[in-house]
Amino acid sequence: MKVNHPGHSAAVLAAAALIFSLFAAPSTARAEQRHPSPDEYAVQELVLIDGSRLYGMVESDSPDAIVFKTTSGAIVTAARDRIVSLRTVVGRISNGEFRRSDPNDTRLLFGPTGRSLAKGETYLGVYEFFMPFVQVGITDYISIGGGTPLFFGIGDESQRPYWITPKVRLMSSAGTHVSAGVFHAFSGDGDRFGVAYGVVTKDVRGGSVTAGAGLGYTSEGDRGGVVMIGADAPMRRNMKLVTENYVFRSGGVGSVGVRFFGENLSADVAVGIAFTPDGVFGLPVVNFVYRF
Repeated sequence: MKVNHPGHSAAVLAAAALIFSLFAAPSTARAEQRHPSPDEYAVQELVLIDGSRLYGMVESDSPDAIVFKTTSGAIVTAARDRIVSLRTVVGRISNGEFRRSDPNDTRLLFGPTGRSLAKGETYLGVYEFFMPFVQVGITDYISIGGGTPLFFGIGDESQRPYWITPKVRLMSSAGTHVSAGVFHAFSGDGDRFGVAYGVVTKDVRGGSVTAGAGLGYTSEGDRGGVVMIGADAPMRRNMKLVTENYVFRSGGVGSVGVRFFGENLSADVAVGIAFTPDGVFGLPVVNFVYRF
């Protein structure tokens, strides 16, 4: 029997609105330059036809050539016919080397960081190949998102779960970012559950440390606390180590892996281990996120 429930209808409408906002005005979202955080820099990326990729700023230009100063202080004169592209990018300087910023820095492997999307920014991702989600920056302080599994059982689609993920940035100053939010899920049989949380991220030496605490709840009145500790650290220019760990009343979950990323796309490959009263279980983690 199909069950119609107000919570389920609200979730469907929320998911539809998010999908519409993603595809109805893509040119606006893509036109936005990503906002640098206090520890990031907006520099220019110069790509030459021999494959050289330089980061810095244009010192001067003429119809035939440009003079480019790299982040390490070198001066390069490049003829116009040798230039493939020149554009602004966001990243960090580490030991005189420019490192592009992670486009998925508002999340660890699954959980949120204290950072937030800027107004007009959007990311579209997939957890474990079958759980798509989207998050949209409504303002520089507020974002909202949602998702639903691609595959869920066999039969009555009214039992399919949906979730929404509103998030509010409370502070971002001197490399410290604080946010609060809710992961709230609905199911077709009227059950609801989720986690209300607060999270703090501190930037440290090109990486960051994140700590959070939350209260899990269900529509049946169950309550339980959870604590999260996570971190990321650069390994190479486009690669970093990521860990995310949870402790709750009946056990815990630990995870560690590697994130590969480019200008807009990131991919996580990790392993998670769950500690429960029934034993210890391992699972692979594979996520993809594209940021507009």
